Amino acid sequence: MAIEIFNRFEHKYKLDTATFQKVIDIIETHMEIDPYCVNHQVYTIANIYYDTADNTLIRESLSKPAYKEKLRLRSYGVPDMDSKVFLEIKKKCRGLVNKRRTTLKLDEAYNFLETGKMPALKDYMNGQVLHELDYFLSVHDLVPKVYIAYDRLAYFEKGNDDLRISFDTNIRTRRNDLALEAGDHGRRLLDEDIWLMEIKTSLAKPLWLCDMLSELEIRDSSFSKYGTEYLRTLSEQKQPKKKLYIFTAAKQTV
Repeated sequence: MAIEIFNRFEHKYKLDTATFQKVIDIIETHMEIDPYCVNHQVYTIANIYYDTADNTLIRESLSKPAYKEKLRLRSYGVPDMDSKVFLEIKKKCRGLVNKRRTTLKLDEAYNFLETGKMPALKDYMNGQVLHELDYFLSVHDLVPKVYIAYDRLAYFEKGNDDLRISFDTNIRTRRNDLALEAGDHGRRLLDEDIWLMEIKTSLAKPLWLCDMLSELEIRDSSFSKYGTEYLRTLSEQKQPKKKLYIFTAAKQTV
């Protein structure tokens, strides 16, 4: 069964491709590739983020409060209506990230989100998390807001499942076709040369990892995929519309 409850700190870093290659060379001597990364190939994660009509959740998150929360529907690859997906609440309190999720079939997840009616409990669902989601939906009037997908390469430390390092690239977003089954197309969020590295652990970073960050001069970079996309959208909406000039041929006199 997939892990459904996480408590850990997440540290994010933006790497160019040259630095990414150096990091990979080092971590592969200490860590094992995620089973999803068959033959060391990336796998695709797709999400639909839900928010209120006036974007309350993301606006509060960007104000950097001590506590913030968000809700998303996640799949691995492009699902169909009978595929298993994850409905998740992600909370962050003073740097500690708590993620709680349950498995649902895609049609069950859509029905739950649209009607607020909790599905009948099945053996692949987490009953406690379902009740937490039910409360969350009763407090917030949510609608699908944005689709965000990316390709991921991920590693676990040998003998230590607590430490996980992931690398996301080709982050793409859209605000139309807000359905996971509609495909994983979208507009690129970051430059093609950028990889987003996330170090996730509930414990202190091991010494070899601290040494790597120091030697390669890699610094923390506060980054939110949803937050970055929202700010870009907001900026574009505020830009003045270009005037449309219509030119006609001048009349000639004889």
